Amino acid sequence: MHDAEFLIEVMAGQLRDLLSRRAIADPALVGIHTGGVWVAERLRQRLGITTPLGQLDISFYRDDFSRIGVHPQVRPSELPFDVDNRHVVLIDDVLYTGRTIRAALNELFDYGRPASVLLAVLVDRGGRDLPIEANVIGTRLKLPPGQQIQLTGPNPLQLLIQTAP
Repeated sequence: MHDAEFLIEVMAGQLRDLLSRRAIADPALVGIHTGGVWVAERLRQRLGITTPLGQLDISFYRDDFSRIGVHPQVRPSELPFDVDNRHVVLIDDVLYTGRTIRAALNELFDYGRPASVLLAVLVDRGGRDLPIEANVIGTRLKLPPGQQIQLTGPNPLQLLIQTAP
């Protein structure tokens, strides 16, 4: 088990430095349901960002939607700010194949054309199917086949490594 709150502190430091280097003063944070929203809210608090938090539910944008159908807990996406020409930080809990991030980018661009998009993830576990890399990473983990990592929460946030069903 890994300390999620410690990893979020690591991410906050990396993100603060990156935003400073790029002279981005007022980014909009967007979390991907559900774990990404939990991480995004904590980053927003630690960085003192006043823009309301955006939330994406990418269920209808998934490339496997026709195979898995509608998940019973689909939530509406919420972007309480204008996306056009905005610097956006897209946040998720675990980066694995890259397909969730591709779906999130597709949905984000349906709302407008951001000035830039940075990607922040709590855990990068490798194993990409798509050429997607995070700008900010809490930790990198290599898991053997048959294992997965899951963020549980929101209070407390915990990373659990378990055998896939």
